[in-house]
Amino acid sequence: MSGAELTAIPIREATATDAPALAVLRYRFRSAIGTPVEEEAAFVDRAAAWLRERLGRSPWRAWVAEAAGDRIVGNIFLQLVEKLPNPVVEAEAIGYITNLYVVPEYRRQGIGRRLLHAALAACAPGEVDTLILWPTPESVALYRKDGFAPPASILERPLPRGQ
Repeated sequence: MSGAELTAIPIREATATDAPALAVLRYRFRSAIGTPVEEEAAFVDRAAAWLRERLGRSPWRAWVAEAAGDRIVGNIFLQLVEKLPNPVVEAEAIGYITNLYVVPEYRRQGIGRRLLHAALAACAPGEVDTLILWPTPESVALYRKDGFAPPASILERPLPRGQ
């Protein structure tokens, strides 16, 4: 794909009507890195309903890359998580970035970076304190190029996984 074709792939904010396509991409992304415990059709129905309910009405936002024919070929999600009010100068939200996914035939052409930049642009300076994410091994370099690094001042306690 040429550079001109790539820049012709627009990035736009997702809406509730994108939920079925986003649910399919979510299934493709997660089932490629782990064994599904739910049939694809059941998952897509459940995830599409979840997405329809949240997109445009909650702290969840998403952006999509659309190829010819309105085919969604990539996505990224951002959830703004409120922090408690603070009497000092400190932003009162953190951002959780998740599910950056580009279908395989469109990878390594800058779409992932453009999706990431759309999410970053939604995090107004002074309003969002920190961005967090859990990268896949393949995505670490992409995030590092935009200033993501291992945390210096956070503790975590993973909880046991449900059966």
